[in-house]
Amino acid sequence: MSAAGAPPAWAASDPYAAAVLSGRGPLFLRHADGRLLPLEVERWCADADAVDRAVLARCEGAVLDVGCGPGRLVAELAAQGRTVLGVDVSGAAVTRTITVGGQALRRSVFGPLPGEGRWGTVLLMDGNVGIGGDPAALLHRMGQLLCSGGLLMIETDPADLDERAEVRVVRHGRETDGEPFPWARIGTPALLRIADRAGWRTAAQWTAGERRFVALRTPSPRSTSSSAEPPKSTAVISSQRPR
Repeated sequence: MSAAGAPPAWAASDPYAAAVLSGRGPLFLRHADGRLLPLEVERWCADADAVDRAVLARCEGAVLDVGCGPGRLVAELAAQGRTVLGVDVSGAAVTRTITVGGQALRRSVFGPLPGEGRWGTVLLMDGNVGIGGDPAALLHRMGQLLCSGGLLMIETDPADLDERAEVRVVRHGRETDGEPFPWARIGTPALLRIADRAGWRTAAQWTAGERRFVALRTPSPRSTSSSAEPPKSTAVISSQRPR
């Protein structure tokens, strides 16, 4: 993972920025062995669907969407009048999130963020539990962001797997440029084992269509307020023009 607060190499990927800004794929994560994992760009760039809205209905307090991408979940919560902030390392993703009516910051989740320790709900949707390639480390960071008793909502992989890899973002599966970065894919059983070892409490797990979800409660009580403080920073975009 890059230094705290610094976007990783893939954040400036032309294929990713182009796909997010256009709302169209194809886009893939390519493994070192040549395997391609399709990314659901069109779904991410569309409005929140029924499955998304059912997840969002479980949210409590102010919501932080980690790896918000094009911002469909942030925009949906904002339209409902909820306090919500998206964070993403991609300038193109932040730009689109703001365009569709959400508030977002270009930040790494491992760097300083507004309202740390006071968010009511944190979202890790669309495979974002893979950020950094180490789900245990990411869960630890989520615990730092949430208030005591806060809710972590995770979308897990439909398959029962626990995979760590170096990947690249590619548009058509043929590109060779761009730096590799660590990523993880993890199913519900493996995630629950990691969460249990870290003291998280399982609040719920469910399947909707082909998507699977887990809701976790923070591992231990803290002295911080049980209600999340709304973010004090206004939405900003890096001065670097999204590619």
